[in-house]
Amino acid sequence: MSIAAFDYNTSRPHLIIPEYGRHVQRMVEHCMDVEDRDKRTHTAKAIIQVIGRLNPQLRNSDNFERTLWDHLYIMSEFKLDVDGPFPKPTAEDLESKPKRVAYPQTKIKYGHYGKLVQRMIEQCTKMEPGETRDAYTVLIANQMKKQFLVWNRDTVPDPVILKDLGELSKGKLKVKEEVQLAHTADLLRTQQNGPKNEVDTRKRYNNSGSGGGKKRNRNRKKRY
Repeated sequence: MSIAAFDYNTSRPHLIIPEYGRHVQRMVEHCMDVEDRDKRTHTAKAIIQVIGRLNPQLRNSDNFERTLWDHLYIMSEFKLDVDGPFPKPTAEDLESKPKRVAYPQTKIKYGHYGKLVQRMIEQCTKMEPGETRDAYTVLIANQMKKQFLVWNRDTVPDPVILKDLGELSKGKLKVKEEVQLAHTADLLRTQQNGPKNEVDTRKRYNNSGSGGGKKRNRNRKKRY
């Protein structure tokens, strides 16, 4: 009694793009065996429609059709010779790495304040001296204190904030002595309870609106 040989995937030819499956790979191999060039091109276009349905997420990309033809050439190991709408790529073209994008290198003296605070200081130093500039200086100092609390929630001495403000502005921005910065407790309370208070306010507004509507309806019933 003869035992039938099993056809295991390990004994089958290697799938170049496994996502399309073995049937598509066989279709590509059949297309390569077609001798007539016009029929071979017609068969290749039919395969493009099949793999396009198997890869619908690519339809949102700009190079949808170009990508499908590249996949077809890859599955043929770049041996398929047809009249496609795009030039046949080479293995070197697809394996080439893109050029490295230069990462912006900007120095931040105090990282816990962030780059935005540094930009705010630079813009404020370009303003004309006066009340407007002094008001913006106080706002920046309070923002620095708030950012400092994110990094260190224990204590934030105002002299430290004023000293850092002077260094970052190169001595151009100063807070007047009679002006006090926001209290640490108030800033911490804003960070901790800000979103919650906003939600509670929204709930109170909605409840008051619905309650007011019910009272008005009751008054209408009494009136009529």
